Amino acid sequence: MSHSLNIIDFARYLNIESSKSDDIHIVQYESQSEIRLQSKPIHIDFYLLAIKKNCDNNLDFGQTAFDKADYYLYFDAPDKTLSWDLKKSLSGYNILISKRTFSKYAKDYNFMHYHNHEALFVNKEEEVILLDLFKKAYSEYNKNDFSKEIVISYASLILTYIHNFYKRQFETRSKLYNKVVADFYEHLEDHFDSTLELIELPSVSYFAQKANLSSNYFGDVIKHFTGNSAQSHIHQHIIQLAKNKLRQSSLTISEIAYSLGFDYPTYFTRFFKKETGITPTVFRNQ
Repeated sequence: MSHSLNIIDFARYLNIESSKSDDIHIVQYESQSEIRLQSKPIHIDFYLLAIKKNCDNNLDFGQTAFDKADYYLYFDAPDKTLSWDLKKSLSGYNILISKRTFSKYAKDYNFMHYHNHEALFVNKEEEVILLDLFKKAYSEYNKNDFSKEIVISYASLILTYIHNFYKRQFETRSKLYNKVVADFYEHLEDHFDSTLELIELPSVSYFAQKANLSSNYFGDVIKHFTGNSAQSHIHQHIIQLAKNKLRQSSLTISEIAYSLGFDYPTYFTRFFKKETGITPTVFRNQ
C-alpha cells in the first residue's frame, strides 16, 4: 500500500470493529477474533498508542536483560511505516487518534518517533497505572455519546506517564547506555581524525545509526545521562577543534572551515559567531 491509511481504513485493514469516529478509535485486542497477524509495510496518518502483553516469546522488540515486564508500550505517529508478523494475538488495548485532533499534545514527545525495538517495557506499578488509563479511555469510548475530550485527556495523560517511565527505563539500562554515551564521545573524536581524507559535518542521526538507535531515542539517552543534547555535544566539539586550529595553526579561516567539514567558509563563520558570540577572525586576534 503506497497511500497512508486513515483510522477507518486501518480498522478495515486490521479486521477489527469499525470506528465510531473519524478522529478516534479504541480497541481491546482480546475482543477481536479476526485481527490481522501479519502485514507488509503500510503507512498511517494518525497517532497510535498501544499497551500490549507480549504473549509470544519469539517476538523481538529489543528486550534486554534489564527488562523484566509482561506489558510494553508501543506507539507510532503520522507518516510512519508499520509492519508486523505475529504468531498469535496480543492482549491489551490500542488508541488511534487523528493528527488534527492529537498533534498539539503529541508533537513535543520524542518517543512518538522511536523505533519499534525501543518500546517502553513497564514494571508492575507502571503496568497498573497505564492499564487503568487505557481501560478508562476504552470505557468512555464505548458509551453511546462518548466524549472526545475525555478520551483525549486520558491519551494525553498516558503520554505524560510514558515520558516519566522512559526516564526509569534509561536508568534501568544505565550500564548499557553509559556505553552508548562513551561510544558517542569516541566516535565524535574519530570522525575528525586528521588522517581522514574527507571530513563531513556529522549529524545526530549519523551517531545514532552507529549505536543502532533512532535519532530521537539516541538523543534522549545522551540528554538524560549528560544533561546536554547530542547536537550540543557535536557543536561544542567542533567549536573546540576550531579554537585549537585558530590558536595553534597558521591555516586560513577558509582552510579551517573546510577541514571541519563546512562546505562554505561563510557557514563556518556564522556557526562560530552563533556559538561563541565573536567571529573566528576576532577570536584569532585576541
